[in-house]
Amino acid sequence: MRGETPTWDMASPWARTISAKTADGASVARVRIVDNPPTEGQRYLLAHAEHNAQLGEEVRNMWREDAERHNLPDKDFFWIFDSHIVALCLWDGAEDLTGVELISEPAQVNQYKRWRDAAMHYAGPYPEFVTRMTAGE
Repeated sequence: MRGETPTWDMASPWARTISAKTADGASVARVRIVDNPPTEGQRYLLAHAEHNAQLGEEVRNMWREDAERHNLPDKDFFWIFDSHIVALCLWDGAEDLTGVELISEPAQVNQYKRWRDAAMHYAGPYPEFVTRMTAGE
């Protein structure tokens, strides 16, 4: 908000963990669903995508209206661990994290994997997304 480029501690526990995982061959990827125009929080996360990439993460982005057009769910904040556990983040009306629901039932996990795969397919890599966003497309 002050027009400053955010900094990130590349030696933080998160950074060290993700960097070690990706160096060992683990895949860490995410799709961020972005409102048009992006919220302050979304702009903050977009500003950090380059740091995520430095850790070996693949960060892709998609406009919310594109996610809706491709019939992706409104539940756009979940993690899939080891292909068999979904951690669905629960938020309140003020966008504060209130908890996590763990899902391990195979049919439900498979549905989340299908949503993830579709989102990864339709979402754009961070550099392309930001270029289009700043060009006003």
